[in-house]
Amino acid sequence: MNEWLKKMVEKAKNFWKNSKTISKVILIGVVVVIVVAIILAITVPSKKVSVKLFNSPYSDENTRAAAVTRLDELGANPVVDDEGYISIENADQKQKLVSILVSEGLSPATWDPFKEYYNRSWSVTDQEQNVKLKNAVSSQVRMSLESLEDVNSAIVTINIPEKELFSKDQNPVSAGIVLTLNRQSDLPTNTKRQKNLERLVLTLIEGLTHDNLTISDREGNILNDFTGLEDATRLTLIEREQKIRHKEEAQLKASILKSLQYQVSEKRLMDLNVYIEMDMSQRSSESTVYSPIERKADNPNTPYDDSEYVDSLPVSEQTVTKEWQGTGFNPEGPTGVEGQTPPVYSDNSNVIGKSVETGTTKNNVINTKHITEITSPQIGRRSVSLNIDGRWDIIKDSKTHQYKIDDETGNLMWKYTPVSEVELKQFKEIVEGAIAYDATRGDLVVVTNIPVDRSEEHEKFQEEYFKKIQTRKTILLSLAAVAIVLVGFILFRIISKEIERRKRLREEELLRKQQAAREQALWDAKDDAGVAVTMSVEESRRAELQENAINMAKEHPEDVAMLIRTWLMEE
Repeated sequence: MNEWLKKMVEKAKNFWKNSKTISKVILIGVVVVIVVAIILAITVPSKKVSVKLFNSPYSDENTRAAAVTRLDELGANPVVDDEGYISIENADQKQKLVSILVSEGLSPATWDPFKEYYNRSWSVTDQEQNVKLKNAVSSQVRMSLESLEDVNSAIVTINIPEKELFSKDQNPVSAGIVLTLNRQSDLPTNTKRQKNLERLVLTLIEGLTHDNLTISDREGNILNDFTGLEDATRLTLIEREQKIRHKEEAQLKASILKSLQYQVSEKRLMDLNVYIEMDMSQRSSESTVYSPIERKADNPNTPYDDSEYVDSLPVSEQTVTKEWQGTGFNPEGPTGVEGQTPPVYSDNSNVIGKSVETGTTKNNVINTKHITEITSPQIGRRSVSLNIDGRWDIIKDSKTHQYKIDDETGNLMWKYTPVSEVELKQFKEIVEGAIAYDATRGDLVVVTNIPVDRSEEHEKFQEEYFKKIQTRKTILLSLAAVAIVLVGFILFRIISKEIERRKRLREEELLRKQQAAREQALWDAKDDAGVAVTMSVEESRRAELQENAINMAKEHPEDVAMLIRTWLMEE
């Protein structure tokens, strides 16, 4: 790859060197145009064309606001104009979004999905128009259903009967739909989505009712059969209530763990069970509560409660005293007529009497509260059970500070330290505070210390520990072997160098002695003229070269120094 790149770069350089000026200008211009076009294509956004979802505006502001909110959740970025039309930017999502809004009842009240099919020419008969409308309705329903995520394909069959003169003779509109669903679809079990799907079809087909509509899947399961829905709703309500209870228990469990996270590790918290009794029945109650009246509030600066209460306060008071004194008088009737008074009362006539009447009326006021409340659900008794494991520590040697190993089994030695009674009591108080413990409510908190079998964890730790030791030993042995090899190699190189040095010294010494012997022989020959000196051809050649080298060194010392340096560099 690098050779190919080098060749291409080399070809480009040669082309640039051999090209004319006009060719270079043209090439630069083409490159600039291409770069500018790429930059514009990346930076300049394409023009967005908005499309209206429905062919009629929204007249109800609440429905329009709900539709806009739903489209925002789906990421459609809706835009509402002054007339009330809703538009989106992506035309490909129109059919899907329309199906979702119609199924959830968020379409405009005046929307007609087949408005464009009503324009007909004078040459089109009623039969042809009805067939076109029926095909349009079927196509619209099929496209709306297939735009849903769960539906792969849909087969739509619609029966629109001819209009009769009398309404009692008119046959109803009927439709049958067969859906091919995805494997991940929850439509066969989701009642809410089934109702939304039925609402979508009923909205698209005019005159169609629930009784004349059948929606099924490939297996023949009817999706819009809501008989027995009350039992399913009751079961769903029970499941929802259970979820609420489980959610409360999970929150309570999280609160307990959060309260204990700084006192004990989560690994030692075992078997944390939380149960909450909840009354899901709806109750309405009315009550009247009478309470004393506070005359003086408590002073927060005092360490005691100095407030004053009275049972009631007088609003008004009335005292009445009546006194009467006089004689009794019995009327005898008209003059000249004998009276009708009995003899007993006649004897008490004209007796002086006295009467005193005293009465007091007080109106007091008291604190009264009239409470009307509806409660559902209510959290009842809370039960919490928690087991806290003790501490498992590895025994270390006091001298070497290494883990102790049992000589018999060859395993690490562990020590268990149980939780004291004082700590258990403190943990229980922490749990009671976390769950808002109330004895009158019947709450129960149990905190125990039962040793947990951690043999598997200890074996795993022991295996990893011995494995680390073995790995460490292997690494040390490998490093020692590498060090020995390096030391041996270094010693071998040193010994080899020393042997070569000594060998070279011996050869130099031998050559020096031979040269000295030859020189001594020459000097002896010069001194003794009568002695005939005979030299070999090789020795004569060597002497001649030596003499020439000496002469050249005297005449051209710089050249000889350069030659010697060159020889040394080559060596």
